[in-house]
Amino acid sequence: MNILYYYLFLILIHPIIALWWKSFERIGAKSWHAFVPVYNYYIIFKFGSGKPWWSLLMFIPGIHLVMWMVANLSYIRRFGFFSIGDTLQGIFFPYLILWKIANANDATLPVLAPTNWASPVEAAKRTNSDHVVLFLALPVIGHAVAYILSFRSKRIGKKSAIKEWGDSIVFALVAASIIRTYVFEPFQIPTGSMEKTLLVGDFLFVNKLSYGAKVPVTPLSFPLVHNTIPWINVKSYLTIETANYYRLPGFGNVHRNDVMVFNYPSGDTAIYDPRVPNGLMGHDYHQVVNSEALYYWFQTLNQNHAEAMQILNQRSMATGASFETLILDSLGGEFISNIEFWRQKARIGIASGVTYSRGGMPEAGLNYIKHAGIVYRPVDKRENYIKRCVALPGDEIEIKSSVLYVNGKPAYKAPNQNMAYQVSGESLSESKLNAIGLNVNDGDYIIGQNGVEIVYLTDSKLSELKKMASKTIFTLSLQPQYSDTPGSKPTNSELIHNLDYFPKDLHVNNTTTDFTKFRIPKKGAVVKLTAENIAWYRRIITAYEGHKLQEKADGIYIDGKKASTYTFAMNYYWLMGDNRYNSADSRVWGCVPEDHVVGRASIVWFSKGSSGVRWDRVFNVIK
Repeated sequence: MNILYYYLFLILIHPIIALWWKSFERIGAKSWHAFVPVYNYYIIFKFGSGKPWWSLLMFIPGIHLVMWMVANLSYIRRFGFFSIGDTLQGIFFPYLILWKIANANDATLPVLAPTNWASPVEAAKRTNSDHVVLFLALPVIGHAVAYILSFRSKRIGKKSAIKEWGDSIVFALVAASIIRTYVFEPFQIPTGSMEKTLLVGDFLFVNKLSYGAKVPVTPLSFPLVHNTIPWINVKSYLTIETANYYRLPGFGNVHRNDVMVFNYPSGDTAIYDPRVPNGLMGHDYHQVVNSEALYYWFQTLNQNHAEAMQILNQRSMATGASFETLILDSLGGEFISNIEFWRQKARIGIASGVTYSRGGMPEAGLNYIKHAGIVYRPVDKRENYIKRCVALPGDEIEIKSSVLYVNGKPAYKAPNQNMAYQVSGESLSESKLNAIGLNVNDGDYIIGQNGVEIVYLTDSKLSELKKMASKTIFTLSLQPQYSDTPGSKPTNSELIHNLDYFPKDLHVNNTTTDFTKFRIPKKGAVVKLTAENIAWYRRIITAYEGHKLQEKADGIYIDGKKASTYTFAMNYYWLMGDNRYNSADSRVWGCVPEDHVVGRASIVWFSKGSSGVRWDRVFNVIK
């Protein structure tokens, strides 16, 4: 249900259902005050808790339901409803009690004065209900804190430790939720895709005011966690209440080359992978479908082409050619022509809770991974990723020989941009690499049969290394596009490997280092749709902008109507990792829609690596 209906209910309908007009005169207000939106809650909070300004918190999405519960609970307590059952009703369904209050009078149900904490009798009446509130606010831990600190001397009239900590924790969570949702959010670098600009183990603050904070799409969420409650690995949110995308005004707009945190665009459908801490789901489901489809096809080859497989294996051993490439080139036409069949088989297999193409746990002797199912993630609950925004809406991008071009000009190159170099000439010793701070355990270089074969370097590290190893040759590692060669006819293996890069289409050829010229969609821009370019826009039209797309022999249909053009409803951004050869970014999953943008990464407030705290990175501004 849309959040607007919840507000309509809370502000207009709830006061009527609660019969406030029948009880307002008993609390010193006028009956008609009950029908004045906002002011009625001002009266309720003033009467129940003595803090009328709390009524303002009712209008903050994500906080409004908590404050509604607080309003109801504090109100019924002033009429003597303190039991555990009363408390649970006041929090979750207060109407039975509110109707009793409305139909009673001062003789049968008098209005009580605020609790006199100096009176053991009055304090005892509240004990059980205060335990309930504290438990719901912070289970177990809240009670542990309250009891540990209960040894402190009590002043006459001072609240009990349970009540004091219950109130404190509730509003600490409210305040922290407001800050985390609308101001800034902590974020930890999980992967090396931004090395060496940002390192695994860096802890950041994400400034949500830079571009304007997003109103939560799923406001009903457990506070201070993203999409999964730690330790118990269950969803942290409910979708019974939802909101449309809306961004509050910010201090500015996204700028080219900002380091941006965003919701993972390919995270709408996710695989719950138990190997990842707290059930984090960062896998590209759509890529896994392709990988699984290929796996299932491979499994049939021994049955249908046993003799051909044997011949290809002998050829591979004799020539050193890749056995997989030989298979794909020779027999892959069957997979290509029946790819939708194999994809559907893969979807069914994944839905059963098992994937094969990603391997398994060697120590357990497995060649598969059991997972906890597939789940749909709302936009604001998709995994948080971080990359550099290299192109804005309307920009034209192209990558040639690992050089990014934006609008026809070489793009900004971050000082710590990490590139892959092939090593030849005089062999390169690990001691020289270690001397300039590179470590094989950090993925800084790859050792092959003949020593160091690939090394990942920033410009400054490359200069250092060239001085130390003057006879070693460093050549930028490249993956050229076959489509750059006029008249080229791709092999089956090349067609199938096109599925690894955006737009994941058999007939669109992109690689890590060479990417076809593409204009980033801009809100209001119109693009002509053809059979040749529709692959670039399929996901934008369907997954991000919510339309039904059909590709028929006589043309392209959107929402059942034949369409030759499409007008974009949102702005999109192109993001890439500074660790260019080890980054799953827009080259893999495409554009980032504006409703996925979370904020700007502003400062590293703490950093810890395998060797301990990296003090030189603490409180570094991110550039």
